[in-house]
Amino acid sequence: MKRSSVGLVAVSSGSSSSSFGGSSGDSRQYDGDGGVIINVSSSGALMPLPEVIPYGSAKSALNAMTLEMSLGIDAALDRFEADPAVALVVLEGAGERGLCAGGDIRGLWESSRAGGDLGKVFWRQEYIMNARIAKYPKPYVAFMDGLVMGGGVGLSAHSSHRVVTERTRLAMPEVGLGFFPDVGGTWLLSHSPGEIGTYFGLTGQTMNGPDAIHAGFADAVVPSAKWSALREALTGVRAGVTAAEVKKLIDGFATGETSGPVAAMQGNIDRWFGHDRMQDIVAALQRDGSEPAQATLKTLGEKSPRGMVVTLKLLRLARSAKSLEECLVREYRAALQVFASDDFREGVRAAVIDKDRNPKWSPPRIEGVTPEMVAPYFAEIGADELKFP
Repeated sequence: MKRSSVGLVAVSSGSSSSSFGGSSGDSRQYDGDGGVIINVSSSGALMPLPEVIPYGSAKSALNAMTLEMSLGIDAALDRFEADPAVALVVLEGAGERGLCAGGDIRGLWESSRAGGDLGKVFWRQEYIMNARIAKYPKPYVAFMDGLVMGGGVGLSAHSSHRVVTERTRLAMPEVGLGFFPDVGGTWLLSHSPGEIGTYFGLTGQTMNGPDAIHAGFADAVVPSAKWSALREALTGVRAGVTAAEVKKLIDGFATGETSGPVAAMQGNIDRWFGHDRMQDIVAALQRDGSEPAQATLKTLGEKSPRGMVVTLKLLRLARSAKSLEECLVREYRAALQVFASDDFREGVRAAVIDKDRNPKWSPPRIEGVTPEMVAPYFAEIGADELKFP
């Protein structure tokens, strides 16, 4: 019987740019029965992972998502969707260090400072791709091993089959940059049980594999040592394989874990974060004299006050959203405002450029964030509104 080819597509990036399939556009073919792999490759070494990962450290550890990378993945998805021999898509990171550490924050910072439009162009492309992944017509399996942050979440957590491991450290730490959880993060976080999503969105705390399942960002924990065998099995499926069949295959390698240490704090988190104003969340934490509450309060004290207020409002609005696309439209409006803000430039400076970890937020306290400051993040933007194909 003739076997169909299995394509390996490498999406690689250097420190300031990326190319699709390598600098020469290299594309390799492997014998298989219909699976195809998008391999997100990067350079650099992943450092030991603390509970809250400094964004600048993540950037030096794994290459950032760039406009070129997003366009390359989109082109690959076009090709795979049209090819009847391709049964499913597998997304993975090169090597054993992680999937993707997020967006090209340095490039966005440089464009923002220069009055450029990279944010407008990049986020439009990225958000449309995020929505496409969520509706991809073939099974899309994301291997979320190691570090998965920001834009890496957008590549993986909207897929039909989301695999984490004992090494997964997933986070949306954007509030520490004067930003907010984007790439559809407000949709995902708002659908987490109770106030778990509010907690992760405002603190930037990392999720391990089981907690990612509890929060609704993943579906199965598979030991990293079993990935090679699972990967081989996935690339051997027949054309026309169903989502249910792929799930059954993955479940055969999974541990069955569904919750981690943060899930065990659900009751406290619901009490602390079950409010619609940041001031009330802070007050709830202040009233609780426990060590976890005080540690959480300290973490919030390091974030952008304006970023937290905007994030909380986005999360509350997302709860009544009818679709991921609705949330992405709202995120795009807010992202363009962030791109032009002093807080974003200051947050990136402190985390990625100078790495002094000492941002000077404006305003410096939550109490100083006025409705007039927040309103532009939610205003309609006319001809610039995000539209989907």
